[in-house]
Amino acid sequence: MLADEWDERYTSLADRIPDVEPNAVLITEAGALRPGRALDIGCGVGAEAIWLATHGWNVMALDVSRVALEHAAHRARQAGVDVQWVQARLEDAPVAACGFDLVTAFYPALRHSDAREGQQALVSAVAAHGILLVVHHADVDAERAKAHGFDPADYLSHDDIVELLSDGWDVRIHRRRPREVPAGPEGQHTHDDVVVARRQR
Repeated sequence: MLADEWDERYTSLADRIPDVEPNAVLITEAGALRPGRALDIGCGVGAEAIWLATHGWNVMALDVSRVALEHAAHRARQAGVDVQWVQARLEDAPVAACGFDLVTAFYPALRHSDAREGQQALVSAVAAHGILLVVHHADVDAERAKAHGFDPADYLSHDDIVELLSDGWDVRIHRRRPREVPAGPEGQHTHDDVVVARRQR
C-alpha cells in the first residue's frame, strides 16, 4: 500500500518531476569525507545518490516507489554513474549490518513499530567509524501535515533519532538550519533539523 501511494504521487507529476539538486547538507558533510560505501534511504528521484556516485562513492539507494526509482535511474544514466537502486523499505532491504561508511536519510518516512525494526536497521547499517546523516524538516505543523495525508506522529522524528545515538556515537546536532530554497507544496519548510553522528566502534 505504501509503495502504491508513492507511485501515485510520482505518477501524478508525470513529466513535471523536478530535477532537484542534492541537499546542501550532504555536500557540506560528505564533501570532506573519503569516498567509500554509501546507503541512501528514501532516495526519491535520486539527487543525493547521484551526487555521491559522481564523487566516487559506491552507492545503494532505497525507495519504496518504482516510479521514483525509474526516474532516478534515468538521471543516473544521463550523469554517467552507476547506483544500485533497490525498491524496498529499509526494514525489508538487503542491507548488510555495519556495511556502510555513510548512511543518509533525508526527510525519512521511517514508521514507528513495536519491534523497532526501522530504528535497528538504521543504526546497524553504519560501519565502525562511519557516518550517519539524517535531516528532517524543522517546525513541522502537524495539522497541516495531516491535511496532506501525513501524520508526523507515525514516523521517527529528529528527537527519536537522537535518542538512538547515545553510547558509542559522536553526535553533532544542528537545529533549524536555514534552507537556501524552501521546500513543500506551499514553501512552508524553511529550516531543517540535522543529525550527524560518527560511530566510534
